[in-house]
Amino acid sequence: MFGAEFWVLIAFLIFVGLLVYLKVPGTLTKGLDDRAESIRKELDEARRLRQEAQDLLTEYQQKQKQAEMEAKAIVEEAQREADAIKTEGARQLKEQLERRARLAEEKIARAEAQAVAEVRGTAIELATAAAERVLAERAKGEVGQTLVDQAIRDLKGRLN
Repeated sequence: MFGAEFWVLIAFLIFVGLLVYLKVPGTLTKGLDDRAESIRKELDEARRLRQEAQDLLTEYQQKQKQAEMEAKAIVEEAQREADAIKTEGARQLKEQLERRARLAEEKIARAEAQAVAEVRGTAIELATAAAERVLAERAKGEVGQTLVDQAIRDLKGRLN
């Protein structure tokens, strides 16, 4: 009856009694409760941090979408401005070419008029010289003197 199992049972009961007497289970329970509370707080903090991270992620995703939309709007505006500048440049180039062509035509017309005037002047000079020679030969002597006197009288009448 008092075999080895009996003494092991008695030792176990004494051990459990000492544990209860020294309040080890309460200390263990309190330690486990404190540890559980600490873990619960860490989990709550982790949830809160996760939620903050999720909120930040959402906020940055919205900012990214907004920035992409702004960038797209800027690119579209730049494209419109480039098209407008291109159109304006083409229009100005066309006007400048037309203006230069018109100036060249005017210059050509002036050169033609000047050439015609020079030809006329030369023709008049040649005709005058020829007429002078012809008149000089025909108006020798008394006929020439009569013509000179007549021209002087006509000149006096025109000057008065």
